[in-house]
Amino acid sequence: MSVADYRAALARADLIHDQAAIRSAMKRMAAEIDAQLGDASALFISVMNGGMIFAGHLAPMVQAPVQMDYLHASRYRGETSGGELNWMARPHVEMRDRIVLLVDDILDEGYTLQAIRKYCIEQGARRVLIAVLCEKKHGRVVPGLVADFVGLEVPDRYVFGYGMDYHELGRNLPAIHAL
Repeated sequence: MSVADYRAALARADLIHDQAAIRSAMKRMAAEIDAQLGDASALFISVMNGGMIFAGHLAPMVQAPVQMDYLHASRYRGETSGGELNWMARPHVEMRDRIVLLVDDILDEGYTLQAIRKYCIEQGARRVLIAVLCEKKHGRVVPGLVADFVGLEVPDRYVFGYGMDYHELGRNLPAIHAL
């Protein structure tokens, strides 16, 4: 993917959610997370790479006591369709008897989040909550997988920006675009 190809894709993409809409959605989500957690402590885990930007902006908005960690697992590895889950980094903090909050960029079909959630449960997490900036509405989500906190709905198109990539570029865009 050349920079010229990336810039051409961005030029023809539609703006789906601007920075103000994203910020508003995150404020609402933080309030929902605080209401759900109350005074309970949670393990706030950013799912890399996509969840990094969203998690970094959401975390300071959450008032509940959280301990931070991250994981890096992917089925895509730069491709547009996924294969087997590949772990690059597992969480470092003990999950046993903890509430775990997984924070990711998007819930599309959900296979990656399902596998990560299963791993957390196998590690003894008492409860696993999922927060995603975006959710695609298309009816192809893994049966039984539901995000507990959703920021924005996106169309069933190739979306990128604010953590989501276009062939590994564009995660740093301050808005969400779609091709």
